[in-house]
Amino acid sequence: MKLGVQLGYWGLGLSAEDQRVIAQEAERLGYDSIWTAEAYGSDAATVLAWLAAQTSTIRLGSAIFQMPGRTPAMTAMTVATLDGLSGGRMQLGLGSSGPQVAEGWHGQPFGRQLQRTREYVEVVRRALRRERVELDGEVLRLPLPDGPGKPLKLTIAPVQDPLPIMLAAVGPRNTALAGEIADGWIPMLFSPEHVGAFRAHLEEGAARGGRTLDGFRICPSVNACVTADLDHARDLMRDFVALYVGGMGSREKNFYAATVGRYGFAEEAARVQELYLSGRKAEAAAALPDELIDQVTLAGPLEHVRERLAVYRDAGVDTVIITPYADDLDGRLEQLRLVAEALEPAASDQERLAA
Repeated sequence: MKLGVQLGYWGLGLSAEDQRVIAQEAERLGYDSIWTAEAYGSDAATVLAWLAAQTSTIRLGSAIFQMPGRTPAMTAMTVATLDGLSGGRMQLGLGSSGPQVAEGWHGQPFGRQLQRTREYVEVVRRALRRERVELDGEVLRLPLPDGPGKPLKLTIAPVQDPLPIMLAAVGPRNTALAGEIADGWIPMLFSPEHVGAFRAHLEEGAARGGRTLDGFRICPSVNACVTADLDHARDLMRDFVALYVGGMGSREKNFYAATVGRYGFAEEAARVQELYLSGRKAEAAAALPDELIDQVTLAGPLEHVRERLAVYRDAGVDTVIITPYADDLDGRLEQLRLVAEALEPAASDQERLAA
């Protein structure tokens, strides 16, 4: 099992210099990958290009590129360019974002997400294979009919063939789609204890696509804080988890609340939603059960985090993408080191058991 680090957004808490230092320290520590995100501030691609110039071996990933923010052809152009500039280190993580961002910020319809994602990925793959792109889809049509457009092909090629494409998916049907069409899956609020249910959805999709999950990568994004004070570590995680369980959607449709409900926390999720959407965010965070925090984050003493990483490894996780939680840059760098230290014995234990 490998480690990645999520750098998040530029300009909100982390400066360009902070991100450079974290990326270079992660590379020195042997982390496999660095990832950037986007919402409606900094974009992920520009930051990845800058980080590519500051590093030499660590892989680069988008977690995620927003599909409503780019045509699939532009996504193919962007990742092919990043792959070339970095010497073949790019990994493409795609996601739908949410209806507020898709329709309110990008002016793109949010409906029919399964079909939209299927066609989007198909166009990206065709473009990266440097085929002349034509698609008469239910959502996407290239070229547009009855106009001057003609099928075009990408004028540059990525270094990697194929370039990995992963989906950030929530919910059973979207997870199954990842198993069907993607090379990997980037879940949030992932509980390794429940990997069997997730794997069933992934296998359903893989069977539909006429393939197996051999080589398929599960790469959860996980908040991390290694500290002797378990209660303090849990409290640091609460605002983020409450935001997703309580605030990412309406009372009627919140995929993250539904996810933790499937973990056995349906009543607690409903309570968190009610508090959060009523503006009582601190109470919502406090209402999160400790058991849920422990399942979906890496928080607490080194030995506890070491044990949790072993659970992720045994669940078949390929890469744990951590977001290091600390008050300042030095603290984040220390978190990188501590998580790397926690992983090493877990790997050694696996080798010993295998022998």
